[in-house]
Amino acid sequence: MAIIKSGKVVIILAGRYAGKKAVVVKNIEDGNGDDKRFSHCLVAGIARGPRKVTRGMSKKKVEKRSKTMKPFVKYINVRHVFPTRYQVDMDLKKAVDEADLVDSDKKIEVKKNLKKIFEDRYLNQKQVTSEKKAAGSSYFFQKLRF
Repeated sequence: MAIIKSGKVVIILAGRYAGKKAVVVKNIEDGNGDDKRFSHCLVAGIARGPRKVTRGMSKKKVEKRSKTMKPFVKYINVRHVFPTRYQVDMDLKKAVDEADLVDSDKKIEVKKNLKKIFEDRYLNQKQVTSEKKAAGSSYFFQKLRF
């Protein structure tokens, strides 16, 4: 039984994005024949989160502070991710096409689309239907505290 399914919020444990949160887009159980012969997953996460927002701030200021988000997309070994109990219902499969990750120009476009999706979800967290998914998305956008 796989714990790491698409939509699961994970914490990256190793490498450049260690300590950052990400969402699993696709899980490859047994690895592929070419360069990655180990089980790995495609993750999309936040390299730099949104800035702190308080109740007294205007809508315009809140929007401006949420624009600081910087996404990342990468393949990562399953051993280097820590699955959390949270789930997110963002539709990232359409935004992240695996063929686009090979070309660096297309990867930039993918990141721009991700930024839009993340900002949209961050600003409209109240409209999430199920309580479980709402908790997951609010956890995803919070800074990791330890």
